[in-house]
Amino acid sequence: MKDLSRFAITRKWPARHPDRLQLYSLPTPNGVKVSIFLEETGLPYEAHRVSFDSQDQLSPEFLSLNPNNKIPAILDPDGPGGEPLALFESGAILCYLAEKTGQLLPSDPAQRYQALQWLMFQMGGVGPMFGQLGFFHKFAGREYEDKRPRDRYVAESRRLLGVLDRHLAGRDWMLDSGYSIADIAIFPWVNNLIGFYAAGELVDYAGFAQVDRVLKTFLARPAVQRGQQIPAA
Repeated sequence: MKDLSRFAITRKWPARHPDRLQLYSLPTPNGVKVSIFLEETGLPYEAHRVSFDSQDQLSPEFLSLNPNNKIPAILDPDGPGGEPLALFESGAILCYLAEKTGQLLPSDPAQRYQALQWLMFQMGGVGPMFGQLGFFHKFAGREYEDKRPRDRYVAESRRLLGVLDRHLAGRDWMLDSGYSIADIAIFPWVNNLIGFYAAGELVDYAGFAQVDRVLKTFLARPAVQRGQQIPAA
């Protein structure tokens, strides 16, 4: 049995199954990327809820694993060379787990870099832009009289949806080779934009039929449905 006691995070979130990958997360668009991947691949894991309500993400234990105080983060007891590996940033975690399991990342070099290209597109564009739009539309920003900041993110979110819509025409998934970490990264954010943020009308989502088609297929996957509820409240 692996000994994870040297990792401070296990003092706040004890590992009941220390031989399994430890996931520290919340069911947010970034958090569910990892739980969906784990559910899709069947890699054994143990989920721990990092509660923003009690500011768990700012605790010394969590900061010992992720100094950037964001979810998700993982602690893999069976990392490279059989040694434990602590890792944060959802995109890095998806790449690591895809390589570890040999799943959801093409082995063909050209397709592999296509997947990484769209993963970076989500991390650098979709996530930050949709997130800022969510702030200005749903949270404190909606009280600002000056709507120029909100409208900037509305316009950019529409542009990004247009990029996706054009790319998905005639495709089942982001890659010609099939379902991958690119889809797992992108579609939780699209779902959050029109669901939790309730910004569908604001971005004219009805005009992006290809995105909506693939989103519905994505949401119908049993592993996606399970992963969206992890960690449970």
